[in-house]
Amino acid sequence: MLTAGPTQAEGEAVGKHFEYWGGLVQNGTALVVGRTQTTGPETIGLAIYRTPDEESAREVADADPAVAAGVFTMRLYPYHVALLGDPEPFRP
Repeated sequence: MLTAGPTQAEGEAVGKHFEYWGGLVQNGTALVVGRTQTTGPETIGLAIYRTPDEESAREVADADPAVAAGVFTMRLYPYHVALLGDPEPFRP
């Protein structure tokens, strides 16, 4: 069911979500955080971040305020970098 937009509580959780991931970028835990440019139910977010193990990775994801509030759902996929290019051209 589509709504007219987020509730106040959902909007606050999303604001805290952005601050949370911004902090993880600043402290070097997260490398890439963003979302698809679509708007609607097909929109997905993606975060690539480093932790020592899968349990720690789940703790980071579960601590996301929007996940904790039930506004966003998350799926955790352990990932191994095979190739890494220069991130500079991708900076906003």
